[in-house]
Amino acid sequence: MSIQEELNRIALENGVQYFGVADLSNATDFIVDQGGKNLSEYPYAISVGIRMMDSIVNKLTHRNERAALLNYKHHAYDVINSRLDMITSILSSHIQDNGYAALPIPSSKRIDDERICAQFSHKLAAHLSGLGWIGKSCLLITPDNGPRVRWATILTDAPLQATGTSMESRCGNCNECVKICPVQAFTGRNFVEGENREMRYDAKKCDDHFKEMENNGQLAVCGLCVYVCPHGRKKN
Repeated sequence: MSIQEELNRIALENGVQYFGVADLSNATDFIVDQGGKNLSEYPYAISVGIRMMDSIVNKLTHRNERAALLNYKHHAYDVINSRLDMITSILSSHIQDNGYAALPIPSSKRIDDERICAQFSHKLAAHLSGLGWIGKSCLLITPDNGPRVRWATILTDAPLQATGTSMESRCGNCNECVKICPVQAFTGRNFVEGENREMRYDAKKCDDHFKEMENNGQLAVCGLCVYVCPHGRKKN
C-alpha cells in the first residue's frame, strides 16, 4: 500500500468524507503572496473535508431561534474544525514517521486581519485537488453537497499523486448566494483564475457584519450563503 493510500484510509477511518491531493506547482505566486515563501517549499497539499449536518444548516434562516444559531456555531463550525485539526495532526504525524515533511494548516485561524485571510487557502487545495469549484460566494462548492463542507489542509513533500485538477464553475446564472447575503458582500462574478478576490467578494463587509452582531450581544453566526446554494440543498 502506498503512503497516499495509507493516508486516505486513515482519513476515512477518522470521519473524513473528502480526501484529495493537489499539485501546487502552478500556484506558487498565490501561495507566497498569502502565506510567505516558506509555504512554497511544499509541492503538494492534502485536502480533507467533513460534511456539515443538513439538519443544522437547514435552520440557518431561523434567525430568531438562538438554539438554531448556537447549534450551527457549535456543531457545524467549532466541533468540525476541531475534528479537522485532529485529523490533519494524525495524518501529519504519519507522514513524518515515514520520513517526509508535513505542515498541517489550522482549519480556521486568521493570520492577516487587514486582508482577512488565513496562512493558506483551504479552498485552493480542495479546488486544485478536483473536489469542487470556487463559487460566486467564494466558497468551495462540491458537486454533491455544495458548500456544506469544512476543509483543512496539510502541506507536504511526500511522493503523492494529484487526485484531480481545477474544476470548472457550475454556478451558471445562479445568484442565490448574492441575493441572500445580508450585507451584499458578493458581486455575482464567476471565479477567474488569478483575479483578485475583491472582484467577487468584499470580505470586510462580512467581517464587519460579524463584529456588529457581537457588539449587539448576538451570536456571530451567518452562513446564509452556505444554506442557500442549490448544490447543497438539492437533496433536502
